[in-house]
Amino acid sequence: MPDIRILSADEARAAIPALSAVLADCVAGGASVGFMQPYGPDDAEPYWRDVADAVVIGASLLLVAELEGRIVGTVQVGAAQMPNQPHRGDLKKLLVHRSARGRGLARLLMEAAEREAVRYGKTLLVLDTATGSDAEAIYPRLGWQRVGVIPDYALWPQGGFCDTTLFYKRLA
Repeated sequence: MPDIRILSADEARAAIPALSAVLADCVAGGASVGFMQPYGPDDAEPYWRDVADAVVIGASLLLVAELEGRIVGTVQVGAAQMPNQPHRGDLKKLLVHRSARGRGLARLLMEAAEREAVRYGKTLLVLDTATGSDAEAIYPRLGWQRVGVIPDYALWPQGGFCDTTLFYKRLA
């Protein structure tokens, strides 16, 4: 049974190697999450150090999915917003290692992220994801509303333009 939990600042720092392995695997698998191939765990460490710093100051919530004590998935909620948007959070970097897919971890991570966002006073979450990706199909099944598509928003990790689809979800 997977364990989904939110990491403290100290736990986030300790988890950097495991989180780096998950991110590197996702990029190697073609996930358009901001990084270009080739991309290994060592390349991912600076990113996760920044995320841990954001956890320290309360700017981000970092959740992980563990199987048999090993981190195999993660998602973040960007909680720090401009003064006129205290109710909004940004859902970021839903990642599941390819070896752990097909077990419902993305759904469990999203449900936990939404619960934590509500605990932090968020009533609206937004996200963007690569149009046409496997990830894009997940969000409507979880009650997210598609807003639209921005063409040529980013690059696929192997190169070539990638559109992005925007989604939002109101939280109870």
